[in-house]
Amino acid sequence: SESSKVNLADLQQEMYNHLALYVPRILCLGLSGLLLLAPLEWLLLGEEPAAGLAQLQENNQPSPLCGHVFKVGEPTYSCRECAADPTCVLCMQCFLGSIHKEHRYRMTTSGGGGFCDCGDAEAWKKGPYCQKHTPIENSKVTEEDPVAQLPADMVARSYSIFSIILKYAVDLLTWEQEDQLPAELKEKGDTYYCMLFNDEVHTYEQVIYTLQKAVNCSQKEAVSFATTVDRDGRKAVRYGDFQFCEQAKSVIVRNTSRQSKPLRVQVMHSSVVAHQCFALKALSWLGQIIQYSDGLRRILCQVGLQKGPEGENSSLVDRLMLNDSKMWKGARNIYHQLLMNSLLMDIKYKKIFAIQFAKSYERLQSDYVKDDHDREFSITDLSVQIFTVPSLARMLMVEENLMTTIIRTFVDHLRHRDLQGRFQFDRYTAQQAFKFGRVQSLIGDLKYVLISRPSEWSDQLRLKFLEGLDAFLELLKCMQGMDPVVRQVGQHIEMEPEWEAAFTLQMKLTNIISMIQEWCSADEHVLIEAYRKCLSVLSQCHSSLPDGEQPINLSLAGHSVETFRYQVSQDKVSIHLPVCRLLAGLHVLLSRTDVASRVPEQLPLGELSPPLLIELPLRCLVLCAQVHAGMWRRNGFSLINQIYYYHNVKCRVEMFDKDIIMLQAGASMMDPNHFLMIILSRFELFHIFSSTDVRKRYREANKDVVQQNNTLIEEMLHLIIMVVGERYVAGVGQVEPFDEVRREIIHQLSIRPMAHSELVKALPENGNKETGLEGVIDSVASFKSPGVTGRGLYELRREWNKYFNLYFHHYSRADQSKAEEAQRKLRRQNGQDTALPPPIPPPLCPLFGSLVNLLQCDVLLAVEGAVLQWAVEPSGGGWTESMLQRVLHLVGMALLEEQQQLENSSADEDVTFNYTCKITRPGEAPSTSGSVLALLESLQNAPHLEVHKDMITWILKMVTNIKTMRERTSSTSTITISPGQGQEEMLRDKDKAERKRKAEMARLRREKIMAQMSEMQKHFINENKELFQQNLEELVASTSAAAESRRLGGTEHRHLVTCILCQEEQEVKGHGRAMVLAAFVQRSTVLSKNRCRSLPDPERHNPLFMHPDLSLGIHTASCGHIMHATCWQRYFEAVQLKEQRRQQRLRGHTSYDVENGEFLCPLCECLSNTVIPLLPHTPSPDHSCSHSNLETWLQTTNQQITALHFAHKKHSDGENLYSSSINEMITTFSMSTYKVGLKVNPNEQDHRVPVLSWSTCAYTIQSIERLMMEEDKPLFGSLPCRQDDCLSSLTRFSSACWTAAPLKTIHTHFIRLFAVLVPDSQVENTPCILDIDMFHLLVYSVLSYTSVHSLDQSRRTLVDSGHLHLFHLITVAHLVQILLTSATEEVCMDQDSGGSEEEELTCQLYDTLRKHQGSLLPEVSSGWQLWRSVKAGILPFLRASALFFHYLNSTAPPVDLLVAGPGQWEALCSYLSLPLNLLQLHHSHHTLLEWCCHPGVRQTLHGGVIVKFPRESNRLVELPEDYSALINQASSFTCPRSGGDKSRAPTLCLVCGSMLCSQSYCCQTEVDGEDVGACTAHTFTCGAGLGLFLRVRESQVLFVAGKTKGCFYPPPYLDDYGETDQGLKRGNPLHLCSERYRKIEHLWRQHGIAEVIGHAQEANQTLVAIDWQHL
Repeated sequence: SESSKVNLADLQQEMYNHLALYVPRILCLGLSGLLLLAPLEWLLLGEEPAAGLAQLQENNQPSPLCGHVFKVGEPTYSCRECAADPTCVLCMQCFLGSIHKEHRYRMTTSGGGGFCDCGDAEAWKKGPYCQKHTPIENSKVTEEDPVAQLPADMVARSYSIFSIILKYAVDLLTWEQEDQLPAELKEKGDTYYCMLFNDEVHTYEQVIYTLQKAVNCSQKEAVSFATTVDRDGRKAVRYGDFQFCEQAKSVIVRNTSRQSKPLRVQVMHSSVVAHQCFALKALSWLGQIIQYSDGLRRILCQVGLQKGPEGENSSLVDRLMLNDSKMWKGARNIYHQLLMNSLLMDIKYKKIFAIQFAKSYERLQSDYVKDDHDREFSITDLSVQIFTVPSLARMLMVEENLMTTIIRTFVDHLRHRDLQGRFQFDRYTAQQAFKFGRVQSLIGDLKYVLISRPSEWSDQLRLKFLEGLDAFLELLKCMQGMDPVVRQVGQHIEMEPEWEAAFTLQMKLTNIISMIQEWCSADEHVLIEAYRKCLSVLSQCHSSLPDGEQPINLSLAGHSVETFRYQVSQDKVSIHLPVCRLLAGLHVLLSRTDVASRVPEQLPLGELSPPLLIELPLRCLVLCAQVHAGMWRRNGFSLINQIYYYHNVKCRVEMFDKDIIMLQAGASMMDPNHFLMIILSRFELFHIFSSTDVRKRYREANKDVVQQNNTLIEEMLHLIIMVVGERYVAGVGQVEPFDEVRREIIHQLSIRPMAHSELVKALPENGNKETGLEGVIDSVASFKSPGVTGRGLYELRREWNKYFNLYFHHYSRADQSKAEEAQRKLRRQNGQDTALPPPIPPPLCPLFGSLVNLLQCDVLLAVEGAVLQWAVEPSGGGWTESMLQRVLHLVGMALLEEQQQLENSSADEDVTFNYTCKITRPGEAPSTSGSVLALLESLQNAPHLEVHKDMITWILKMVTNIKTMRERTSSTSTITISPGQGQEEMLRDKDKAERKRKAEMARLRREKIMAQMSEMQKHFINENKELFQQNLEELVASTSAAAESRRLGGTEHRHLVTCILCQEEQEVKGHGRAMVLAAFVQRSTVLSKNRCRSLPDPERHNPLFMHPDLSLGIHTASCGHIMHATCWQRYFEAVQLKEQRRQQRLRGHTSYDVENGEFLCPLCECLSNTVIPLLPHTPSPDHSCSHSNLETWLQTTNQQITALHFAHKKHSDGENLYSSSINEMITTFSMSTYKVGLKVNPNEQDHRVPVLSWSTCAYTIQSIERLMMEEDKPLFGSLPCRQDDCLSSLTRFSSACWTAAPLKTIHTHFIRLFAVLVPDSQVENTPCILDIDMFHLLVYSVLSYTSVHSLDQSRRTLVDSGHLHLFHLITVAHLVQILLTSATEEVCMDQDSGGSEEEELTCQLYDTLRKHQGSLLPEVSSGWQLWRSVKAGILPFLRASALFFHYLNSTAPPVDLLVAGPGQWEALCSYLSLPLNLLQLHHSHHTLLEWCCHPGVRQTLHGGVIVKFPRESNRLVELPEDYSALINQASSFTCPRSGGDKSRAPTLCLVCGSMLCSQSYCCQTEVDGEDVGACTAHTFTCGAGLGLFLRVRESQVLFVAGKTKGCFYPPPYLDDYGETDQGLKRGNPLHLCSERYRKIEHLWRQHGIAEVIGHAQEANQTLVAIDWQHL
């Protein structure tokens, strides 16, 4: 070994010399570190690395532990049935291969850093292995040392290499001098880096701004620096000599030290930086090498944990841990990763490491508290890997006293105390809040240690647990009585006291307190000891209460009790009583585990003084009552908040619930009369019930005091109901935890049906985040699944209604009244009476058995008698109905108790509970009122108590029942209750009859009134007969006329419309006042077949020819509301004015952009940005006259064109077709489409203006045709009114918009369009027919053709025949287009050989085309196939043309097209005057040949993008059924800009399926001079400014329109309970709901996204403030 030592030293020397020489050179030159690592691999393996590593892996026995370390955002799965605690998770691969995917599981996204627990038997109750990690049965004993598997020489080599490399890395990472290296690595050179470090104080913006100033870089560079600093924890921002770097440093420090401590910057020697970078590379390399072999892993563990020469805390791992908070983020991440890959994966060394970790625990935690990095970057975060393993946790508890250490460390950090030693949190500074937040992680660690309770105890464990409990009681003692309050009288409190810190602490400790009770309940000895300790701490707390309180003697109803004077309304009182509450919890456990009854002698029950036990909890409950009564109004919100949380589900288990239990414990050990007198005294109500004449009490002068006292009496009665009736805690009543949960659910669902998530929120969670809901819910409720909106709801089953208790202790006031309302309504619907009697309670446990005597004690009877007495003679405000209701409830409870006891007793026993006797006795001497029973009978028919009548009847029935039972038990031992029931039925029948009679009376009354009214109406109509006659006739006429004009588009009817702003009617005339329709124009890519095409250059783009891929269209939609043009202009001016004022006042946006002409429709608030003028109908074409044939028409048209070419006649425009106001509106709409379509400023002279107006008409018709096709709706008659109006006005507008442009422009357009169909030598560069969308061509040429004949009106028929010929020509062109593109598909079998005429002609035409194109078109034998594809391809064109001509010429569509079904093709052809066999249209082959000879055709067929007809409708991307597949996809998505970094907010574009890195600096780009996030930038290329995204980590759909508008939309993923989970907070598995996804798709297809965003932003102002463009 001597020689090996020498070798080691030599090797180290050699290695260091090598590194000293090469590291700075290689890394400063930016070369890769692999050059340095390769020789190490050769040395280690002794052979070629690739082969050597493969060999190692082959010989290695794989560990059953998975150990996959999670990336940020990766999905993790926890089984809710089998996991030992919620931190046990599986990665996706292991989960899918495990048994747990059939169980109830929870899915979350990882914050990064944890690892998969597959293969760890302690983490799972069952199924610890997935298929991949199941250990092989016959494998050798796992105990043997894996190092023994390796060749000896390799073991020696790896020891020396690992120790040298690890020491080198540790030395450099913990190196403190930035300007020189350790002696062995000395290197000359004097270049430096200015190194910027990350902190959690400064924002991105501050850092970017500072860097731009300090190292004058561009913003882009500064952003990339900032992102790297944020990711890796440090970044060199300047390289050069010392001075140069120092200067940058001073600028940065100066700029960031204004508000807070400055950014951390260091000037570091370049070789120090180089060695540190290499050290990290070396650590990563170690981590990779040990993955190949468990033997190497163990060697590395040994090297890391070997004690160094300095003794304690000197191993390499210790040095790293203790320097953790001094390192930067990147270094921490890498070495934490290495620890996880090595120490935590090796079972033997995990224990040794755990002990080291526990030894340094206190020091590590103090470092963490001072450090400012988040917990996930701190070494303390490893506690979750260690403390959650039960065997390790117990071992550390016993050997290192872990529980006590954690608690003591925690208490030490909370230094602020008051004079009594209680915690005192002053006004919180940010610094303190930050520190307090850090300290709370200790509670998390404690929770990990306690999360699974031991099943067997060793003496050591008992001892250490009780030691830990002592420390914990010390902590609770510091909380007992903290934040005390005193009632403000006279003036309002000046400064709201700090209350949140105390409650934060309470919430964090709630689970711990529950767990400690769980541990205690697992062992009798521990429980008794814990009870003793807790009691002694409580008595210490009591003894420190201010003494000298005056003793007083109270007497009432013949009893007297000694107590002392204390008033909640005057003295200090605190809500925080954790010691009392822990004792209450332990007291219940004594009862639950029967320790109390088995070994009472071991318990210190004698030391208990019940009045003292109940004192503090009672004060707390009285405080709540007084706050309700409004006595503490002047104490401000802090007190209201405290009371709220005291009852809130997050805290109540260890606060409110335990206070009730403490009162129950006290009451069960006291004389009930004494107990009630103390309660009366603390509620400050004693004087009311003890005065000689109770009725005098409402003579008190002050109305407020009376009201307060009334509320206090109600609250006190409620408290008594709770103390006696709340028995659903195992140990108080004889119930199981199951019953408790079930009762909670029944009462929640009694308020209203609720969703699963609401129920979960209403139930307290245990330490494992479980509520016990799922096991119970299906037995008490039925589930209703949701539709396309809304969420699934649970409804309570009918049979559980009888368990409803109106005074359920967890109801808030609001809940109680809702539940009461709902229950009474339900009972009325079922025809029952509306009494809500108390349900039958479960029996009490022996320790609490004497509680029932409260119900029959004298004091309570006196109180009941008094309240009933006030109810009998109500005068003034002396009592309230709810007081009476509570008394009736108490009486009911007592009667039920007596009935239960009678039913359960055997014959010879005497039932001691005889409430019925007591309520028949008249009152005691001072208040000589009747007996309780007599009072009830007199109240039964009191008119002012109608509501309570049923309840009183129920009580009286019960009394009679019990009397008969008693009589029978005294005479005979068999109990039958038939006569009693008979009596009950008689009473009930009497009741029913009475009810029926009343209902009948009411019905008659109603009928009488109705008859009177109709009589009066008739009378009125008779008197004004003629008026009504004429109105009716008009009405009939107008409705039928409207129907006619709708159907026929008849021109003989006048077209009347009403303005929504001034309500005037107006006829639509060419020369009348202009009427307009609110509309919204937007660019659209919904029909696009080519999303890669870049947006056209607005200045030079010529939109005359639309490419068939429809990559960008202009869509117009309208809400269908009509206004006068003048009214609209006035309205819009008002909107603009309002906008100017808003800008001057405040900066918030509105939901619409006024500068871009947007406004909301005045009637329906629908987003609009322009108006379409309404124009009169054009007369229908006359089909009677004969049309010239195509040839002659072509000749004449060609002549006209030549004429136009030569002399662009300067003809005077004929008389103007439209009034000036209509012309103005035509210009308005043309300008809107021009502006939106080209994204340019308005310019009326531009020749493209009319083309864009035609274009929006064509595109809108096309997109509506596609929608109807998708939904299988008929072509006509199924459109909603708003779309119908929009299309008709749009088409008419397009046909008239040429009047607003110079004729010459329109003529030029027509000439160019016509040249495509009939080639013209004078027109240059016409596109080939494969590059033109034929429907757009049809619309453009038809609309521009009109202008050629604008000169004389007489040639209307000519125009019509021209339209027809154009249509025929273009149809043929489309046929050719389809044939040229369709035949690229392979052909299936021929149908039949004898083809019809159509098929033959198709084949002929196709052959002709083939001759011309030569080899480019394949041969097709099947005519049937060809004709079928032609027919399918041309159908959308024909449907769209039918819509277009219908709106253009107002011709009525044939009946066949008003319904969906067969006969469409024939009906279409006849409506469009086409022959059924379209191929008869083409006669002249020479035009065809000229089309085909166009060079563009060959090019496109050869290699261009070919658009197939019919064009498929676009759909949104396919989403996976299971949401976790999406999360997984997103977790492996890296940000495209910042090399391989995980994206923080991966976002999926639903239109094209690309994944984007949203909401981050790294992926911002510039659009129109503004920085926008990845999503916004993507919308401009993919959706013309409009986008639909799914934010994967948030499970949220995002709609974006432009830069300033956006909204969130519910995602299409639902859990099994029919709810979405936005933010993935609940973690239930989510599945795709295809209906909801179709709904989103439908919105997109009908161009409704912008409107949805508009409505969402109007409804919710917070959406307007979000910077959508940064997403």
